[in-house]
Amino acid sequence: MEVWFDGENGRSRIDYYSGLDVTIQRGDVGMFGLSYRVCPETTETEFNVKTCFQVKGTKDARVKIQSVLPDLSNFKFGGYGVCRSGNCTVWTYNQTEQHKVNTYNMYTSQSKPPNPVRYEMLGYDTLLGSHYDKYLIDYMDYSSQMPPAKVFEIPGMTCRDFPGPGAMTSLLANPMQEFVEPYGHEKVHELFEHFLIKHPKRYANTVQREEHNKRRNIFRQNLRFINSHNRKHVGFQVAVNHLADRSPEELRLLRGRTHTEGYNGGLPFKPDLSTLKDVPDTMNWRLYGAVTPVKDQGVCGSCWSFGTTGTIEGALFLKTKKLVGLSQQNLIDCSWGYGNNGCDGGEEFRSYQWIMNHGGIATEYSYGQYLAQDGRCHTGTIGAKIASYVNVTSGDLKALKVAIAQKGPVAVGIDASHRSFAFYSFGVYYEPQCGNSPEDLDHAVLAVGYGTMNGQAYWLVKNSWSTHWGNDGYVLMSQKGNNCGVATDATFVNLV
Repeated sequence: MEVWFDGENGRSRIDYYSGLDVTIQRGDVGMFGLSYRVCPETTETEFNVKTCFQVKGTKDARVKIQSVLPDLSNFKFGGYGVCRSGNCTVWTYNQTEQHKVNTYNMYTSQSKPPNPVRYEMLGYDTLLGSHYDKYLIDYMDYSSQMPPAKVFEIPGMTCRDFPGPGAMTSLLANPMQEFVEPYGHEKVHELFEHFLIKHPKRYANTVQREEHNKRRNIFRQNLRFINSHNRKHVGFQVAVNHLADRSPEELRLLRGRTHTEGYNGGLPFKPDLSTLKDVPDTMNWRLYGAVTPVKDQGVCGSCWSFGTTGTIEGALFLKTKKLVGLSQQNLIDCSWGYGNNGCDGGEEFRSYQWIMNHGGIATEYSYGQYLAQDGRCHTGTIGAKIASYVNVTSGDLKALKVAIAQKGPVAVGIDASHRSFAFYSFGVYYEPQCGNSPEDLDHAVLAVGYGTMNGQAYWLVKNSWSTHWGNDGYVLMSQKGNNCGVATDATFVNLV
């Protein structure tokens, strides 16, 4: 990050990721100032076009220039400490809000004049006895010289109004405000209230505010991640969704796919060689009517049941030309004896084995609604019977492509443990930190197609985290290097 600041003339600029994303604050333009953001924009017709957005200040919300140095007028001498440049002087400011204590420390060198070295914030919740927030800003190089005026200009570009709600617009146009100014968190509070309106929560209207405040702090951390990721412009976007107030531990509960070493009893994949030449370059089984609507597994690690039912529903459609919803709850309630653990996790092959040995799986309509919790096992009208299940050759991208084209939607396991996946919005998802070994696969989903977008090959994957997640419940997952293990443990069924 590079920063230029001209307080005398009311101008500031911050570049993120070597100028990939630029924000400029001009308090000297117009009656109430202007904020600019220059960044790549990708639409349905254009790809990574450098675009300028602007936010006009108002009487009640004037554009303020943004320094990355805090106002130290309320800071007090806090002693000396060791820092990157050697011995430093520490300046401290404490801010108390009810049971929360925020401590801000500014470290300066002992040179003359002193230079900024580090700025840190520590948030401590005295009621819960935990640190709910922490961030650091390290100053690698500093100059007190006045920057040239041309640094704050936007040459040869026409700027248009910034899309989005007011609070988010302000935060995107000036993301450093929250970190440098002790009261910069007020924009996050406003965004959290917008979030609660769109995604009502039980804690939103309670008299006791502890849960509300806890969720707001989690929301703040997730929002920081979302905005930071999107400033990188890596090819896919993340966004606030219904999971934005959930902690990493709670998000882990949604990933209920377990792993068992060794052979799972499935048949080897033997594609129809006579039709290989007819395998299309793109496939989307939704367009053929072979995929049921996206569902929400809730706070239950039952993803394995959705992967299982999804591939059977697709196979049933290919056989009968009828789309029949099958019961995930039937598997959650009844397949414990085969090694599944209801809302505490399971595996697709164990579900196939249970179905094969119990005469089939019930329809969703006859068995009853999905509960998002373990229930009593009972019977229902059988919707499908399976004779066997097939393991697509592990790690073979071409084999998975052929399996989807010839056999319909395929159940797959993926590594979904990263926040980038939890808040995926659109674009081709590629996560460099993703694993693709069998042990890494912690979430079961359904591959319903494949294709290419902007030169990037992808799998079209149906999730079970509701239509509020992703692109109406779907994600385009990169095929590059078998990212996140989509092709590692894929299975489909043969019907009776």
